Amino acid sequence: MSNTRHILSLSGGKDSTALAIHMRDKVSDMEYVFCDTGEELTETYEYLDLVESYLGEKIIRLNARAGFEHWLKVYGGYLPGPRMRWCTKQLKLKPFEKYIGDENVISYVGIRADEDRVGYLSGKDTITTVFPFKEDGIDYDGVMKILNESGIGLPPYMKWGRTHSGCYFCFFQKKIEWVRLLETYPEDFNKAQAYEKISSEMGKTFTWIEGLPLIELRKAKNIKKIREQHKIYEEQFRKKRGNKKLVEVLAGMEEEEYRYRACLICQL
Repeated sequence: MSNTRHILSLSGGKDSTALAIHMRDKVSDMEYVFCDTGEELTETYEYLDLVESYLGEKIIRLNARAGFEHWLKVYGGYLPGPRMRWCTKQLKLKPFEKYIGDENVISYVGIRADEDRVGYLSGKDTITTVFPFKEDGIDYDGVMKILNESGIGLPPYMKWGRTHSGCYFCFFQKKIEWVRLLETYPEDFNKAQAYEKISSEMGKTFTWIEGLPLIELRKAKNIKKIREQHKIYEEQFRKKRGNKKLVEVLAGMEEEEYRYRACLICQL
């Protein structure tokens, strides 16, 4: 294909970062992009800066013309969720497709050889999606090796127990991750809580977690219960993952928990 653009979309997660490292010396005219909602974790931005320095290439930040609060009003205060992922559509997919335009593009996607998910595929016939990790047989352990040998390492938010990149109010967070957000970034937790609407009126209750408003989650008795439940799960998962560091256990949890559920463009 003549005049074909090569584009790799970064999320601030481990797999897309490892792919960027893997492809750095293979495609000289690679364009690295990040769809920035403006609501990402602080560590995500810091991690991207580190990756940008390693690559020696600018990571192009794509922002939607209108931000989260504009679209929240458009959707009548209805918070995004698994059944209505308007945040992904309006703040990530549309800016990404606008950036691509109608030019011929090869899109590089960081799905590993040991995964069976598909990831984001555009319906445009000008876009060819390729999966270098699948082609090169790179699995979970291979990704970990790439990150460790490069010196980049895993995303820093994993150190405090967040298992994936994305907005601080991501609705795919587990309850324990909301607890950790409250402890680590209380201001972000408070902002997320402020977006919730609790009302007895029909159709006027919007919460990030179905059946558990954040005002209830933050109560000591609920935090204790969430910690106890997660400790059991973590111990079971650690046994399955073998003798790995906690941060690698968390990376493995991301692999299992979000393989089929997450907003794919956020997780690549």
